[in-house]
Amino acid sequence: MTAFVAPVPIQAGVEVGDQRRRIFAIVGASSGNLVEWYDFYTYSFTALYFASAFFPAGDATTQLLNTAGIFAAGFFMRPLGGWLFGWIADKHGRRTSMMISVLMMCAGSLLIAILPTYATIGTAAPILLLFARLVQGLSVGGEYGTAATYMSEVATQGRRGFYASFQYVTLIGGQLLALLVLVTIQQFLSTDELKAWGWRILFVIGALAALVALYLRRSLAESASSDAMHSKEAGSLRALLHHRRALLMVLAFTAGGSLYFYTFTTYMQKYLVNTAHLDAKAASAMMTVALLVFMVLQPVFGSLSDGIGRRNSMICFTGLALVAAVPLLGALGTVTSAYAAFFLVMVGLLIGSFYTSIAGVVKAELFPTTVRALGVGFPYAVANALFGGSAEYVALSFKASGREAWFAWYVAVMAAVALAASIWMPDTRKRGYLEGSGQV
Repeated sequence: MTAFVAPVPIQAGVEVGDQRRRIFAIVGASSGNLVEWYDFYTYSFTALYFASAFFPAGDATTQLLNTAGIFAAGFFMRPLGGWLFGWIADKHGRRTSMMISVLMMCAGSLLIAILPTYATIGTAAPILLLFARLVQGLSVGGEYGTAATYMSEVATQGRRGFYASFQYVTLIGGQLLALLVLVTIQQFLSTDELKAWGWRILFVIGALAALVALYLRRSLAESASSDAMHSKEAGSLRALLHHRRALLMVLAFTAGGSLYFYTFTTYMQKYLVNTAHLDAKAASAMMTVALLVFMVLQPVFGSLSDGIGRRNSMICFTGLALVAAVPLLGALGTVTSAYAAFFLVMVGLLIGSFYTSIAGVVKAELFPTTVRALGVGFPYAVANALFGGSAEYVALSFKASGREAWFAWYVAVMAAVALAASIWMPDTRKRGYLEGSGQV
């Protein structure tokens, strides 16, 4: 078996003698994932500081609503990215797709870092901000499906849940890194300095980190075989439509899972500041610790899925999310202590770990090699744009209309949809394309 040192094909599920090089493949793939999500989440976490620079009119909620709208717009580029990069990954290789996506994220982040404000160039400022976010949205739309596919394919048979969980380790790590950098900068700069120019530092760091990720990804082996890439069905939407049941399950899993995930991660900081009226620095520090614990838990829950099966993990997530969403968000909206907020957020994140730890592999197991990256990435991107990317915007819209409590019920309803799909899902240990019979 060829070692993970050059871009040559390796077959999924085949034992690799050098375990360290297999781990390097996971690290190399996930490094770019970390950078991509650091750049993407930096926007959300710094919005409290730059919202007024690009949208000077209105109160704090209106300004956040405008920046959240652009955050959501970036998500609506994801379906295009999921299709484009899924096609590239299935037709030209996972490695090529991952290298292009990290370069695009670097370009978008660098543009935001040097972008003039509304006071300097007027309405061109928010327009250029939107353009940069669209570039980043296209990049992330392609990153998720390709990285999930690659990490699932190179993982050891019987331990795919454990290895694939590192996609969300680095995804959460990207959020955590963005928060850590922000918290560090908050210690040295005043609020006025952060609003004036300090927020730009985070985007500069992201652009530079992308170059490191690109270097690591250049050495990755290709996990798709030459025969699969040269197949007439490779990357074809027509071939993908032959797997309608799998497509519907991915759409439902992503709708409920992404909405829940973004509610308890990116939106939570704003929710605690804007609704519970916690201090911004205290909320940032608390979320940093919560995300650190959340990140460490991913391999634990991934290993659990290897034992109990992906279907049972999804039923645990969706059932618990359905029951807990309303009381948890209600309690967090009235919390007065950062310690109490931490406890409640961790309850939500523990529930979410049943999904996030297997979010990639549970979808990869549903599709054959020729359309796997497209099958994972495209329906994920569609549902993520509709339900994940819009989470902040919908939540803030409910708040602006005086019906903030409705948002929690919205989260619960989408968890119920995902629960139905989880019950419908087969046991992929026996009927899945990576380890089972290949019949879904």
